[in-house]
Amino acid sequence: MENILTYVSILIVLELFEAYMQKADTLYGVMEKLNVWYQKSIFVFFLMHPAFYFVLFVVLVTDVFNIYMILILTFKIFDMFYKMALIKSIFIKQKVPADLSAMLEWPIPGWFFLFGVGLYPPLLFYALI
Repeated sequence: MENILTYVSILIVLELFEAYMQKADTLYGVMEKLNVWYQKSIFVFFLMHPAFYFVLFVVLVTDVFNIYMILILTFKIFDMFYKMALIKSIFIKQKVPADLSAMLEWPIPGWFFLFGVGLYPPLLFYALI
């Protein structure tokens, strides 16, 4: 049980780091921040998502790969690749659909970035018990 709480606590810290690094007032602001990392290198962009790698580490160490782990990894992978697709659409191709361009300027409340903290650690806890 100690290991489970340690893993969950580490994941909480990593999710808070990711939330802090991506926090902005609008979706466009989030994409600007991520684009800075993406322009440096795609590897730097991936390194800015340490919770994903930590979950992979937990899977390897604990040898647990159940539905909860699959959900965490699926959500994380979808999140990273969706952000990459948005970055390519907005900053590289500079072709943004009209409905998306309106959404880019909507204000994002600060608590929105804590969804990962509220979602992934409980899933990890359930995966490991």
